[in-house]
Amino acid sequence: MCWIEEGLTVNRQYQRLISAGAVFIVTVFYLLYGQTTDAAFRSSGANVRVSRVHDGDTVSIILGRKMEMVRLIGIDAPEMGQRPWGKMAKRHLEGILAGSGWTVTIEFDVQERDRYGRLLAYLWTVDGRLINLEMVRDGYAVVYTIPPDIKHLDALREGQHFARERRLGIWGKKGLREMPEAYRRQHPR
Repeated sequence: MCWIEEGLTVNRQYQRLISAGAVFIVTVFYLLYGQTTDAAFRSSGANVRVSRVHDGDTVSIILGRKMEMVRLIGIDAPEMGQRPWGKMAKRHLEGILAGSGWTVTIEFDVQERDRYGRLLAYLWTVDGRLINLEMVRDGYAVVYTIPPDIKHLDALREGQHFARERRLGIWGKKGLREMPEAYRRQHPR
């Protein structure tokens, strides 16, 4: 075999290696940054960015390239129509998120979604505080659990007891007159 033929053989081998490498890189890039499935974020510890706060217990997050609504598990914040508490709960949640740079760690329980298609999750600040619990303990939400999603129920109940005893937020003198669940029954969407 002459040196020209050897060069062509080596050149073809490099082309195959480069093609295989390119396919590998594209595949890895797609898996990391392409269409993301919920399963990729089901494990605890996935960091996500919150893009919007809808009210005191619902936010939108960015999963890969997709926007998802998330309902915070175990709590029920005043509805926006429950003035002034709906707006105050929303602002309080925005304040917690601002302190965390709007990046949170997402934790799932048993059920993945509610009947409206929202993800059900616990959200943690970057410094390890459970946001769902903070909302209850600060008096801007009540405990509201739907089994089987009860992983942090004891902590949430303790947080609500703390807020009620100290008459914080909705438990104060000019607090919430009607629980969010009762308000929704009287004012259906």
